Amino acid sequence: MRTLLFVLFALLSLPAFAQGGDRYDNARFGYSISVPAGFVGLGESDNGDGQHFALPGRAITLSVWGGWLDNFDSEVAARMAQDATAGWNQTYQAVTPRWASWSAIAGGQILYQRMILLCDGQSYAAFRAEYGVRDRAEMDPVIEQLAVSLRGSGC
Repeated sequence: MRTLLFVLFALLSLPAFAQGGDRYDNARFGYSISVPAGFVGLGESDNGDGQHFALPGRAITLSVWGGWLDNFDSEVAARMAQDATAGWNQTYQAVTPRWASWSAIAGGQILYQRMILLCDGQSYAAFRAEYGVRDRAEMDPVIEQLAVSLRGSGC
């Protein structure tokens, strides 16, 4: 009985950020993403390429940005290499000509990054979430929502 009460309390105390929230639209690169409920924007970057979000009181961050590129595959490979150099051990990757996703782990932290090629073929949009291993179960549906909602405008 005590275990059942603990499980019910744990489920009721989970944040509702997987339920939906606001949408972030980026005018500079022409992309949008659904920002999970509970995440607070920390202000758009000075150059207008994206924004950082945080979940108050939690060690969970979300960064969303766009950029110019010469070659999508090269940009993805360079980003993955940067993570490896920084000590992240890759646990998953999926790369296609139009999108790429990967996750990695280091020191009890998980990162998940997704990049998409935008309509013009010369720019990309990306998001990166970082969170503790203990937050994985509640972040899995959030990551799914983010991955599905990251889109280029007008394609």
